[in-house]
Amino acid sequence: MTIQNESPKQLKRRRLRELVTALAVAITVPATTGCRVWDHLGPGPHDTTESYHRNVDMAIEYPEVAQCATPVTAAAETAAEPRALVDPATLPTLELTLNDAVAMAMQNSPVIRRISGTVNSVGGAATVYDPSLIATSQQGTEAALAAYDAQFNQSLNWFTTDRPNNIQTGGLGGAFTPRVTVGTAAAFQAELRKRTATGASFALRHVVDYDRNNRPFRQFSSDFNGWVEAEWRQPILRGAGLQYNRIVGNATAPGQYNGVMVARINEDTALADFESDVIALVSDVEQAYWDLWTAYRLLEANVKGRESALKTFQYQRARLEVGAGRQDEEAQAQSQFYQFQASVQARLASEDGLYAREQRLRYLLGLPATDDKLIKPTTDPIDTKVVYDWNSALAQALDRRVEIRRQRFQVKRRELELYAARLNKRPQLDLVSLYRYRGLGNNLFGDTDDGPLNGLYSSITDGDYQEWQAGFEFSLPVGLRRASAAVANARLQVNRERAVLAETELAISHDLSDAVRSLELTFQLVETNYNRYQSDLRQSSVLERRYLDGLDNINFLLQAQRQVVVSESDFYRSLANYNLAIRELHREKGSLLAYNQVQLAEGAWAPGAQMDAYEKGLFLAPRLHPEDVTIPAPITRQSFDPSAIQSTGGVPADGASMQSGPIETLPADSGLLESSPVEILPGAKQLSDEVPAEPGRRVGGPFEMPADGGRINQDGILEPPTTAE
Repeated sequence: MTIQNESPKQLKRRRLRELVTALAVAITVPATTGCRVWDHLGPGPHDTTESYHRNVDMAIEYPEVAQCATPVTAAAETAAEPRALVDPATLPTLELTLNDAVAMAMQNSPVIRRISGTVNSVGGAATVYDPSLIATSQQGTEAALAAYDAQFNQSLNWFTTDRPNNIQTGGLGGAFTPRVTVGTAAAFQAELRKRTATGASFALRHVVDYDRNNRPFRQFSSDFNGWVEAEWRQPILRGAGLQYNRIVGNATAPGQYNGVMVARINEDTALADFESDVIALVSDVEQAYWDLWTAYRLLEANVKGRESALKTFQYQRARLEVGAGRQDEEAQAQSQFYQFQASVQARLASEDGLYAREQRLRYLLGLPATDDKLIKPTTDPIDTKVVYDWNSALAQALDRRVEIRRQRFQVKRRELELYAARLNKRPQLDLVSLYRYRGLGNNLFGDTDDGPLNGLYSSITDGDYQEWQAGFEFSLPVGLRRASAAVANARLQVNRERAVLAETELAISHDLSDAVRSLELTFQLVETNYNRYQSDLRQSSVLERRYLDGLDNINFLLQAQRQVVVSESDFYRSLANYNLAIRELHREKGSLLAYNQVQLAEGAWAPGAQMDAYEKGLFLAPRLHPEDVTIPAPITRQSFDPSAIQSTGGVPADGASMQSGPIETLPADSGLLESSPVEILPGAKQLSDEVPAEPGRRVGGPFEMPADGGRINQDGILEPPTTAE
């Protein structure tokens, strides 16, 4: 394309637009080959400005995102048509033990699912990424450690001077011609600043100023003026101390703390929340597993009731056909058959039916809603009596429950904040020192042998011009109103978190009592309902013989048949509830993960991280006498494994195991559990076990002092030492 009659200015503008367009195309083309951050305009004529805009504003649209294929998405996409009234006996089964179900749920749950989960609750559900999200966010330790990273700042600016002055340049009486100061200048500054964990700050600074002007009395028409200086600022009162800075971080206002120790507590709290979510998932998996087991047994009981009702109906119809029966009795038998038929259909496809409960378990396991197999539980329920040691179980609950451990972290955080708030009441007193090497030169680089002040850097390195500064800076807000309010607030926060901790322990002891009572009750209900079921079987058998002999009315037989199904269903429900009561007792005393053999562990570090740690360790000088070194007290003193089994030292009576044979194999005339083996429930450490003293923790009433020192303040808080060697 050629354009005629262009002026030089128009030609210059057109070439500039072509250059900008070429640069835009060069940037856009690589960008469109990747994740499609940029895209091309749609087809159509673009002869107006409005043609580049879509004629929509609030239209509903579908987002275009990158979604990876995962086992979870595959499970969602491969779901088959749900079953309703299909005979389960005609379907292939997937035999699944309880341990396998828990393991499958742990492996296929990037999002921690709940048994009552809905689509609306998925967005706020916990995930396996949550602890890492906290660790890598601004609340994590890496972000807190960034306050101690060295900061490098640099600036370079040019500017000109064209300033008229109220000074006459010509002779007096002539026209006024002001003297004009004309010059060109540049300013360069580079600074490397580092803050230490004790509150001190170091800075190495280099400044160069260039000036070229027409001012009189100058030796050089242009010059470079600059210096190199080192600065050190050390807080002596407020802001000093290793422990204080580990709590406060880079926060400046009282009451705001984002130090390394606070960030560490944030990460530990996130881990406690994740552990709590995993415990809830394991509990839900076991709940869904025994619900499915119960659904199979209830379906079986109703099928047996339907078969007995069908036999009675067929027998009564045969009698009616030969003229020996009555029509009302035949109708009663037929009605009961349809009643059981409806119950069987409901046990298959209702909201609490077999297929619905199997689908709930599938959801927790991350499986498709329906596939070619039907899950069948194969783990036999526990049918032996479990004996517990109350003192051991209570001690274990108060030591292992994740809610108590999480709340103790909150108490620890508030104690650290109170410690820092008290130190914030001190006045600000800083030691400030500075040393500077100055220089001046006609050139930036040059040798002083060629003349005085020939080069800036040679002038600086000669060391002829040196300056220093030393002194103190003091500041004290009269009244200390903000700092005092922060101390009062921190003290109230400590008292509140301690009260919540005590209330949590009280609530857990009550919940444990409820779980123990439920365990005792459900076991007795298993025994009672089993004996009731056996009695109803004998009653039904007797009434059936009497009915066949013509001694009793059909109503007694039909009622007995219904009662057999009810008592058998109640027995299976009570047996499942007993196993769920054992699960609940383990959950209340904090040993559910150990009971289900679930372990929580951090993933393996990357090889690069291992090498970084090794190389950093090479720069650390070894301590010849580490026992003489005083360091701040740590937040935690020992690791905790929620999957570790803590035994009370008891053994199962009669050598019984926790798993026994099916309950149906027990003799009908012996009565369940009258001579059944007794199980000893694994417990925690005894109350008499030694508990290590921690800052701010009461053990047996008085505060115990840690081995590495510390002191008790006026609020009864055990404060760690603050000096480091």
